[in-house]
This record gives sequence, C-alpha cells and structure tokens, in this order.
Amino acid sequence: MTEVIVVGAGPTGLMLAGELALAGVDVTVLERRTSAGLVGTRARGFHARTIELLDQRGIADRFLAAGQTVQALAFDGTPLPVADLPTRHPYTLALGQSGVEEVLLGWVEELGVPVRRGVEVTGFTQDDGGVDVHVADDAPLRTAYLVGADGGRSVVRRTAGIELVGAEPTRSHLIAEVAVTEEAPPGIRLDEVGIHAVNAVPGAPTVGVVVTEQELRTGAEPSLADLRTALVAAFGTDFGAHDPTWISRFTDAVRQASAYRSGRVLIAGDAAHVHPPTGGQGIGLGVQDAVNLGWKLAQVVRGDSPDALLDTYRAERHPATARVLGNVTVQALLQRGDARTGAVRDTFAELLAFDQPRLALAGLLTGLDIHLDLGDGHPLLGRRVPDLDLVTPRRPDPRLRAPPRRPAAPARARRTRHRHRPLGRPGAPRSRRPA
Repeated sequence: MTEVIVVGAGPTGLMLAGELALAGVDVTVLERRTSAGLVGTRARGFHARTIELLDQRGIADRFLAAGQTVQALAFDGTPLPVADLPTRHPYTLALGQSGVEEVLLGWVEELGVPVRRGVEVTGFTQDDGGVDVHVADDAPLRTAYLVGADGGRSVVRRTAGIELVGAEPTRSHLIAEVAVTEEAPPGIRLDEVGIHAVNAVPGAPTVGVVVTEQELRTGAEPSLADLRTALVAAFGTDFGAHDPTWISRFTDAVRQASAYRSGRVLIAGDAAHVHPPTGGQGIGLGVQDAVNLGWKLAQVVRGDSPDALLDTYRAERHPATARVLGNVTVQALLQRGDARTGAVRDTFAELLAFDQPRLALAGLLTGLDIHLDLGDGHPLLGRRVPDLDLVTPRRPDPRLRAPPRRPAAPARARRTRHRHRPLGRPGAPRSRRPA
C-alpha cells in the first residue's frame, strides 16, 4: 500500500510530492494528462514568498534560471514597488506554468517520486485503514492518505462532499491564444462590461487575448465562434481570429472549500479555492498549501504526530488564503471602465502613493505578511522567520547542518541590507526590534 497518493501533477501536486519525499514518505502522483506538456501559457509566475519557500528547498535558482525577474506587482493597475520589502527576493518571477511544472518535475524525479500519467481518478472510498482510489480502466489503488490537487473541478473534492462557498459569478471572460489575420494592437482597455486585453505571445505566431463576455456564461466549453463574438463586441473586430491554440472560460467567482479534509482525504491548491487570475496568485497559494500540508502529513504518516495535526492545515491556510481572495475579489470588481468604478480606482491609487498602505497590500499579495493565529504573545509570533545571515565563530557550524536527506539551501555570501519588520494591515502590532 502506498503511503500517500497525490492526484494532479500541477505545481501544487508536484510541490507536495517533493515535500513528502524529502521526509521519507512513499508517495505516488497520478495525473490524467498523458504528457507533461501544457497547451498555452496558463499561469505566468509567482511572487516573493513562494520564491522564499523554493529557496528553503534549495531549488529557487532553478526557477530563477528558467524565468525572468520583473517588478510586476500591482493593485488594479497601480504599481506596487517591492524593492524595500524585507526579503532576498523583492520581485515577481515571470515563468509560465509549463516552465514551473518542468522544473518541479525534474526535482521530484531526482527524489524518486513516480508520476503515473494517463491515469484518470474517478472517485474513492475510505475506511479506518486507508483509501481505495478508483481509476478508469484499472483496479483501485490502495493508499493510507489521498490528497486532491486536481484543480477547480476536483473529482477528489466532489467525491468527498466538500462544498465550495463564496461569491457567485457575475461576469465571464474568455482567455485564448489564437492566430489573427489583422493587426491586433497590444494593450488593456476597460469599458462598462469589463476588461479586455491583447498581448503578443513570445516565440509564437499567435496573440493572447482576454475578453469579457457581454453576458454571463458558465458551464459549456467555449468555441472559436464565442471568442469571435466577444472580440467584435469589445473591439469592433475579431481581428480575423482563427486556429486557436486553446480557449478557456473563467468567471469572477471567488470560492473557498468549506473544509480541507475529510478523514484520510485532503485537498490543496485550486481544489481548495477558485478565483479569477487577477493578481497572479494561483501558483503561489497552491505551493504555500503544499508546504504547509507536506510536513504535517509526513509526521502523521510516520507516526511521529497524532492525526489531529492535519486539522491545523485548514486552520492555518484557510484564513490566510481568504485574505488574499478578498483582495482578488476587490480587484476583479474594479475591472470596469465606468465613471463610478474609475473614481474608486483613482482613490485607491492616491492611497497607494503612501508607504503604509502600499506595504500592507504588497505584503498581502506577495505572501510576506503571513501571520498565523498562534495565540497571544510576541508581535512576531506566527509570522515568517526572516531569511537573515547567521554569523558564527566556525563555518559551517555543525549545529546548523541540515539532515542528510534534506538538501541544504544554497550558501549565501552577501549580507541582508534590511531590518526585518512585520508586514500587515495598518494598526497591526509591530515590533521595534529585528527578529
């Protein structure tokens, strides 16, 4: 019997598999896709806290080599400079989801994690001793614990009977990569319907488009005809769109799972929370779920901690994610071009010219202001430990060596140039001394 089966070989599933393998857990990943490649760009990067977590595992340099660091953090189009945030990684890493998965896949393969492709999970049954994972065209697979990292339409979540609750959709958008016969000027425009954008796709003879549909549509898979209709309504022309590489539909719905666990079954990433791509939060939230869950599940599997430890996963990740989703909801709401919405947007822009609101929002959107509720105590209790240089009489100090199985983070020669300060909402407790 496998100790843990992870369903989904996206960023969340692969990161979780790596975390479990580092802890010596027997883990297998099941993926419905038959190949590792992704059609289209999908998610396009992640922010500082996620890079810090990858750095703690000694693999951040792989991502930095594959992508490009940019100052891209913004709130509804208002830039949020992050160069003065207390982190070694004060930037966004621009890297498409295909690139993210390629790096993570290489890492988990080095750790000996089997990734079985072309395996479609159709459901599961569980008992006190484990979980039987039902797959199409094959016998059930037995595992001690099952984790669904299988996206917003998660089979694992639905089979577990876990509900998604939150804001219902009010608008729908089409996102696509498509060939055109007319010039499609790049840029973003807003109107009373919503947001519309065109951008060039690097290294491809196509353009990327995002367009808000005139009426809310859900359910059915979008077609080229749907895309052409939406383009004409937004731009007055469909630019001769043809031969789409891919087309997808998303809405402004923001929902979160009512529970992250049902017995021996857990969910993570998009299976636990769905939201529009505003702000580029998807990969980061999933990786942070995986890191929070990974060590806890390993402790329970090995018998080092009681089963109740798994309940702290939801207790810690649900409120932190809810704060980010609330911000995403506001940004999505502001993606209109009418006068009233414009006035609200201008007010936000004026406020974000001041350091305190800028730092509060930047801390939230980068994940650097993470603050777990661990009860009363020091203002830094429950906040992330800053990445500071340690000066010791001997180098390396044997007391600071990592366990043999866990790869050490890369050595760092330079000193930090900042004092650590907790980020958070205005009025939150702040420490006057560095951690």
